[in-house]
Amino acid sequence: MDYSHYPRHDVLCIDMRSFYASVEMAHRGLDPKTALLAVVGDPSRNGSIVLAASPALKKKHGISNVSRYFELPNDPELVVAPARMGEYVRVSVEIAKMMKQIVPPEAIHIYSVDELWVTVDGMEKLYGSPYKIARMIQDRILEQFGVECAIGIGDNKFLAKVVMDIHAKKAEDGIAECRYEDVERLLWPVPIEHIWGIGSRMTRNFNRLGIVRLGQLAKYPLKYMKKHYGIIGEQLHWHAWGIDLSPVIGDFTKTEQKGFGHGVTLLRNYAKEEVPTVILDLCEEACRRARKAKQAGRTVHLSVGYAKETGGGFSRSTSVDLPTNITMDMYHLCLQLFYKHYDGYSMVRRISVTLTNLDEDIATQLTLFDDRPKNKDVGNVMDQIRDKYGSAAILRASSFTKAGITPERSKKIGGHYA
Repeated sequence: MDYSHYPRHDVLCIDMRSFYASVEMAHRGLDPKTALLAVVGDPSRNGSIVLAASPALKKKHGISNVSRYFELPNDPELVVAPARMGEYVRVSVEIAKMMKQIVPPEAIHIYSVDELWVTVDGMEKLYGSPYKIARMIQDRILEQFGVECAIGIGDNKFLAKVVMDIHAKKAEDGIAECRYEDVERLLWPVPIEHIWGIGSRMTRNFNRLGIVRLGQLAKYPLKYMKKHYGIIGEQLHWHAWGIDLSPVIGDFTKTEQKGFGHGVTLLRNYAKEEVPTVILDLCEEACRRARKAKQAGRTVHLSVGYAKETGGGFSRSTSVDLPTNITMDMYHLCLQLFYKHYDGYSMVRRISVTLTNLDEDIATQLTLFDDRPKNKDVGNVMDQIRDKYGSAAILRASSFTKAGITPERSKKIGGHYA
């Protein structure tokens, strides 16, 4: 492969190791190398998930981020920390602010609460080589926040991310570098299921073609990749060669909104008569976000997942001529979908709603007897009250019934307590 035609940058992918657990250990003054600490979503629920485990807990007892609360060992040194998502987001924001002291804001691309890319092109005269910059960032984050991090260095985002996942996390200094010329040596021997962007389903598909490692994916004919998997197959082919043309400098906070959705995995199985209450709460939040963005949608999606005893579910959509962001409009459309496609007997465990096919929320010609202006005014007033006093300041009466979800969800961030 001739890489002379492809751009070369100095991109760092920074991953905060066991981020939630690290924040909790720093808060308690615990040694991050020896402390046994687990961050649990909701310790009052025996089946609650372990969101993060300290390195010592992972090593000593094999606890991982897919373990459950009841699987934690009966160890007198174990510390169980209830999740505090608000604090983790706050620390993440502070880390991003610190990064702005090193590079311009447009060189920072936040990927998640505990991971980000930083482009350090042209920083050698200020800080030294990309490796020295990575060491400096590690030291600053550890000193200021008590959090250790692994850093991958590459010519683009893909190389920086993958070498961080595969090699930096295992390196003694937590840093690894992969340039175009290193792809064959460092990445081709890696099983494809360990490569960022290749999930379990794609892994199975590739395995059927005899593709087990990244090098085999690179050498598989591009025309067949495009034939079997379209644009995704073409992208993965180029990734296998280490090529990624996604921008490394820019305003990564501005993205085109495709839809406004809200979903929930319920804490128990819901019967048919309880589902409309949940749908109304979800439609309220989705439409609130649409109104805030001054958008309205013509297409409504409803997805329902049944309890594991029966399995299955459905995902359906319907469209209307006039775009809307009125809660009751979306709610009634979702109810139509639910009663049309629900099997009539299964208990429900997951529900999500989405408003798509967006357009600007502009005034529309209405009939004399249309209640839409009144309904829009009601929604806008409720939004203003919530913006000023909090998301649970004003709710519909149904939200306070046993089936309602909004009062409890208002206490959480990302599905976990703030």
